[in-house]
Amino acid sequence: MKKYILLILIIILTIGCNERKEISSINSENWSKRKIDISKKDSLEYGKSYLSIYSQIYSLSEHKTHNLTAMASLRNTSDADTIYLLKAEYFDTHGKSIRVYFNSPIYLAPMETTEIIIIDESDIEGGTGSNFIIEWKIPKNCPEPLFEGIMNSTMGQQGLSFTTQSKRIK
Repeated sequence: MKKYILLILIIILTIGCNERKEISSINSENWSKRKIDISKKDSLEYGKSYLSIYSQIYSLSEHKTHNLTAMASLRNTSDADTIYLLKAEYFDTHGKSIRVYFNSPIYLAPMETTEIIIIDESDIEGGTGSNFIIEWKIPKNCPEPLFEGIMNSTMGQQGLSFTTQSKRIK
């Protein structure tokens, strides 16, 4: 009888360990709650920003890399106006589109920040030069949004973290 119980426990543990782990946190439910129709808002200014993200960095030499967890922080810097994000697209080192996080307008209320875009440490598809293109619209005379990349990793007692900031390209 003990052998059967042990066998059942091993099977349960094996099945539990084989569950597919999501390698990038894309919670579309969060985006769908923020969707908004901006077709009637014709006085908005269009912008496009580039944000570098590092899912891997070189360590010791060009032949060894270290994986990082990366987060894209999307920030409305206005204390008065709601802003609208139109699209966030993630690209790899070679400029190939990996995925689109949202491509319908979503809103950020005044001074609001969302950090829903997470690239897990095990997701190395982007490589050492991955990046985002984020399209947005803001009311006239509204401060531009700020997009930041936060990368980190810990192993044992060692930790590594750094940030990047977006650059407007259009």
